[in-house]
Amino acid sequence: MSLCMAPSTDNGAQPALRLRILLIDDELAIRKTLTHFLEHQGHEVIAVSNAADAHTQAMMQAFDLALVDVHFDAAAGLEMIHALRSTSPWIKILVMTATASIDTAVRSMKAGSIDYLPKPVSLSHLACLLREISIARRLEMGVNSLQDAIGHNHPELAVAATANPAMQRVIYLARQVAQTDATLLIRGESGTGKGVLVKAIHHWSARAGKPLVTVSCPSLSAELLESELFGHVKGAFTSALRDNAGRVSLADGGTLFLDEIGDLPITIQPKLLRFVQAHEYERIGEQLTREADVRIVAATNVNLEAAVASGRFRQDLLYRLNVIQIEIPPLRERPEDIVPTAERMLAHFTRQRERKILGFTTAAADLLRRHSWPGNVRELRNVIERCAILARADYIDADLLPESDAQASARPTIGSRLSLEALEELHIRRVLAATHSLEEACQVLGINAATLWRRRKRYRI
Repeated sequence: MSLCMAPSTDNGAQPALRLRILLIDDELAIRKTLTHFLEHQGHEVIAVSNAADAHTQAMMQAFDLALVDVHFDAAAGLEMIHALRSTSPWIKILVMTATASIDTAVRSMKAGSIDYLPKPVSLSHLACLLREISIARRLEMGVNSLQDAIGHNHPELAVAATANPAMQRVIYLARQVAQTDATLLIRGESGTGKGVLVKAIHHWSARAGKPLVTVSCPSLSAELLESELFGHVKGAFTSALRDNAGRVSLADGGTLFLDEIGDLPITIQPKLLRFVQAHEYERIGEQLTREADVRIVAATNVNLEAAVASGRFRQDLLYRLNVIQIEIPPLRERPEDIVPTAERMLAHFTRQRERKILGFTTAAADLLRRHSWPGNVRELRNVIERCAILARADYIDADLLPESDAQASARPTIGSRLSLEALEELHIRRVLAATHSLEEACQVLGINAATLWRRRKRYRI
């Protein structure tokens, strides 16, 4: 059934969303005509002539819509649709075909398209479809944003806002599997936001009204970790002065998050394997077998396959945990998200402190993009929180931010081939960035306020 409806006559309606469109057609004249029309409608268009180029573009950037020319007498057309849906599960697909028929429509819908257009394409009909798709995408993004705002306050995971295709796939998969009870393994470097994603998955799931219980696997010895996880009865060991229900019991009906599972002691792994398989366990010092209805999510920054090879992790436990795997890309691999994420974080921290900071200067934004962020989103969050505390102007400037790698490698030291004036300017900038007031900066520099004012004017600080 066509999505196309009569255009709304409500003057108060929101404007249509500008779509990112991938156009795939092997005829140059059609690509030029449709590109001109789509851009005139206010959309952003990338036009390619074959499936390989389409796949490459879909991996490089996120698209809202694909206009696909399909010859249904060949399997390649259907495979192209499946590949696009696999690469970008959220994408809407409109099929264009010169062989319009009921069979064509059915096959296109089964392949994953939302509608089909017979050739030659009616531009008025296409404009109507674009309007409806645009409204649908705006509503989808609005619902995602609203769910995030209601559920938790994590500006580093504004799922409707990421422009990175890999991160969009992470969020789409997380939303999809949240509705199931499948065991999840979330991988990613330290600081990428694995714990935040787990909180989001729990919030999106049917278990949201029940507890999310976290167990930090590296934090305790093997003996204490087993007691923390499964519980113990009074007198089970010397320091067991009272019964302890354990985290598994506390998570009953909810989600158990095993953070940094790669550091789980090998002696506990068989007991955890049994619980993952059968949801059965015993408390330390007790023979009674208990059950718990728990959804298990594990996270790690460790290469578990290497840990299995070295004997530090059980292979059967890895198989049980790795039912569905989600890998979060590091921040340096999604540079388009750095400044928008920093802006959301800044807004979050300024609201907390009732400050008026409007954003970042151009120099600061450029520095944010050039920094390698080895600590990923956690490092970015810490930097922005510090900026929100120390900033005295309406905009965050580069002097409050970490240096880029190139700047750090060229950082001047005592004896560097620099003029005294350049060293003085650098020293004043760093002291101002590290102190909480001009008075404190004067004390550190050993000069009075008038002298500092003159130096700031000279160096345009």
